[in-house]
Amino acid sequence: MHIKHILFGGRDASRNESRLHECYVGIVLTVFAVANGLLALRLAAQSYAALSFEALYASYAAHPPIKALNVLPALVFMALGWFLTRRAWAAYLISALPTIGCALVNYYKIQLRGDPFLASDFRLIRTASGILSNYHLDLTHIVKVAVGCAVFMLLYSILLLPGALRPGRARLIGLLACLTAIPLLYFGVYQSQSIYEKTKNNDVTNQWSDVELFVSRGFWYPFLRSVSDAFPKAPPGYSVKTADAILARYPDADISPETKVNVVGVMLEAFSDLSDYPMLAQLPGVQETYAPLHELEAQCISGDLLTNIFAGGTVDSEWGFLTGYSHHSEFRGDLDSYVRYFKSQGYDAVYRHPGYGWFYNRRNINRFLGFDESVFTEDGFGSLVSPEDALFHSDKVLFDYLLGDLEKRTGESAPLFSFSVSYQNHGPYDDKPIENGVVSSAGTGWSTETCGILDHYLYGVGETARELLTFTQELEALDEPVILVVFGDHKPWLGNDNSVYLELGVNIDRETLDGFYNFYSTPYIIWANSAAKAALGNDFVGEGTDLSPCFLMSELFDLCSWDGPGFMALQREVRALTPLVHDRGLYLENGTLTDTLSPDARAQYLDYRIAEYRREHRPVN
Repeated sequence: MHIKHILFGGRDASRNESRLHECYVGIVLTVFAVANGLLALRLAAQSYAALSFEALYASYAAHPPIKALNVLPALVFMALGWFLTRRAWAAYLISALPTIGCALVNYYKIQLRGDPFLASDFRLIRTASGILSNYHLDLTHIVKVAVGCAVFMLLYSILLLPGALRPGRARLIGLLACLTAIPLLYFGVYQSQSIYEKTKNNDVTNQWSDVELFVSRGFWYPFLRSVSDAFPKAPPGYSVKTADAILARYPDADISPETKVNVVGVMLEAFSDLSDYPMLAQLPGVQETYAPLHELEAQCISGDLLTNIFAGGTVDSEWGFLTGYSHHSEFRGDLDSYVRYFKSQGYDAVYRHPGYGWFYNRRNINRFLGFDESVFTEDGFGSLVSPEDALFHSDKVLFDYLLGDLEKRTGESAPLFSFSVSYQNHGPYDDKPIENGVVSSAGTGWSTETCGILDHYLYGVGETARELLTFTQELEALDEPVILVVFGDHKPWLGNDNSVYLELGVNIDRETLDGFYNFYSTPYIIWANSAAKAALGNDFVGEGTDLSPCFLMSELFDLCSWDGPGFMALQREVRALTPLVHDRGLYLENGTLTDTLSPDARAQYLDYRIAEYRREHRPVN
């Protein structure tokens, strides 16, 4: 008699044997799914050479939710495949192909481009295939291990996991459970901001590096979070036809040859005029710190930039100035920008930054914006100032480099559009007071920590202000016409939980106009040398409009009497109604801070939002 009949007896024996086999298959497939999830994690940990694989992988173990969130997709894929196909090998493929396949794509994309694989990249498959044909993909040890393990598990599933899941109620329940779990997990877990914050992992990574921020949470968890970014939300009333009709009302205009002057833009890190605060303005040391800036402001157009950001997120101000967009998604390909407009007018377009090109993914995004050339620490600044020193004393190096760019030009050279981002004065700042510093506890009654932070910040900003004034004096000596646009990216970090601002008694209630300015405003100047003033017929002296970063380029064009691209004409109409367009849904209409525009202003603003969305997402010719 067959053994199953001895153990279970007749028909029940066959049924029980089948159940045991299904349990066995389920356990093995579960182990395989977990193994694939861990292999994807190892690929993520070894994808970025700048990080220690051992340290990063160990950090995942120190944060169990990160491991769970990276392994869970492989388990869900496996269960879905098992209940859907009823075959172990098919279930394995449905799990392994995306789990290992996408992790490999991410591995090579970071290796080759320094850029993680995001859901939005699926829109660029054709472009990516053409790019990959130019690269050699090294079969590294981890790749061989991942592929070898995947093949072994597939063969095991084919050869040693025969049979099929029986049809019936259990299979249907399992399939429905998977289909129900997928949206619940995606929206309730993977898109949860609170869970994302709780899985913060900066043990061995730099939170300001996009790629390091990505791999700090593995691959599958940040990849699934990126799905929502792959489908940017269009503004109300948007359609391609509507957007094109709006843009058609505003034709582009060329810059006349006789008024083409060199334009040098500089965004200064955390540059802010703290003498705007009365409690600091009365201190002689603070007055001395900002004296060069105030001297310069008296010689040019100056105003306040009303930023979206505070103490971080610098590229929001940067990209607002370079594109004119009040809102933007993550740039993943070529797009319309003011950089491209300058190039269309015969300008050379260059970018300078004494920091790393991976910072905010600038190396790739600058190419999308249209810059001809970008120079970072890796490309030349590293030999002039070390990354460590750049935090404290790099503005002179940057200004000297920019002056060299201009001195190399001749009468036959194309006009120059240059944009630079400084690194000096990047926070946080030491809280130990400086001997003979600007502020002291004895003189102010403030804590030693507050005085220390202020001393270190003001020391760096004072040096920046002096170097900036010297730079304008050097530009004045040039025969080449030059316009200089300088602005701060955001207010500085001054203590955790804004401790310095609060101890000083600064109003940072963003619901009030005074508090909004105290929290978000930074200075900007538009300065011209004598050659540029003569070419443009403008003395460039006076009070500028307080405005959002997206409107600053249009302010420059107005002063130069350039009409510019048609989109800028639409911007001017909106700027006249509300010079502030803030991420928090705040506006400045008739001098009043409000979250609700009048009907006419609202209609004009929506046209602007529709037009900028179209410009950002349409193909660039």
